[in-house]
Amino acid sequence: MVVVAAVAAVGAVSGFGGGGGASDDDGAAGAVPANTAEVTRQTLTDALTVDGQLGHGPATTVASRLTGTVTALPETGEEIGRGETLYAVDDRPVTLMYGAMPAYRALEPGIEGPDVRQLEENLSALGHTGFTVDEEYTHGTAEAVRQWQEDRGLEETGVVDLGRVVFAPGAVRVDGLAAAEGDPTAPGQAVLSHTSTTKAVTVALDPADQRLAEVGAAVTVTLPDDTPVDGRVAEVATVVEPGGQGEEARTEVEVVVELPDEEAQRAADAYAMAAVDVTFTAGERPDVLTVPVAALLALAEGGFGVEVVEGETSRYLPVETGLFAGGRVEVSGEGIAEGTIVGMPG
Repeated sequence: MVVVAAVAAVGAVSGFGGGGGASDDDGAAGAVPANTAEVTRQTLTDALTVDGQLGHGPATTVASRLTGTVTALPETGEEIGRGETLYAVDDRPVTLMYGAMPAYRALEPGIEGPDVRQLEENLSALGHTGFTVDEEYTHGTAEAVRQWQEDRGLEETGVVDLGRVVFAPGAVRVDGLAAAEGDPTAPGQAVLSHTSTTKAVTVALDPADQRLAEVGAAVTVTLPDDTPVDGRVAEVATVVEPGGQGEEARTEVEVVVELPDEEAQRAADAYAMAAVDVTFTAGERPDVLTVPVAALLALAEGGFGVEVVEGETSRYLPVETGLFAGGRVEVSGEGIAEGTIVGMPG
């Protein structure tokens, strides 16, 4: 067995690699190293704690699709639900409905598509009947729209004009206003921005740490009073921040963490906005043998080994490596046990 070099540093990785168990080629190392460490048994966790901002998550801008005058606006911080007025143009309401697909066309008899189903789901939820919830805009759908228009004080045409309804995933909280009552408006002009009504945490990660943030991954959020609550990665997006004069653009990974259970929401509701800690865990190996990463030696035949110290002598043994985290690495192999003494760089 020939040792090439000590391993100076290894990034966080999972999955076994390196050599197998001990062999007949196990070699004497010569002089006993001056610095040593013990093989320990522990739970090894590849985790990272970063700063986060507790609020309501990123804001979405609502742009008008209508031409006219803004005649009514909500208050900042106001919560608006399905069927309620988001704002008004020419004294006629623009209504919030729920759905993932943004409005992109007028909805009228004879058309088909998922946006029709989305409208019909909302009409049904608002108590209107006489149609089948599907992707076809039928006479029954038009009649239900006329009933809805009557309730909203709109002209009863049976057609939903583009811009008369705004779709959002759920109830919204008004984050800010981009227009004032009395302002003229036209298609494309921003009116307001909104967020979710529930608390969420926004985190900016270095791109090198993006592996930690997978949608659906569990995280731990520590509130300002040191209360830990469960979170879940809801969104991951790459954001490029333009640099100032003479500076390069900066790339960040923006992560939105939701607090999915009621207990976490109640705890977070104690804060309007706050700085919090967010702990991401990429991997965990319970009850494994570990050594400092610096104890690893690169073997000429491939893989890694350690220098095992036995009294006044030492020898090189190959090891299999597992998870790297926190400056330690999971190891296994013949002759490696809890309490084994291994050499360290001088």
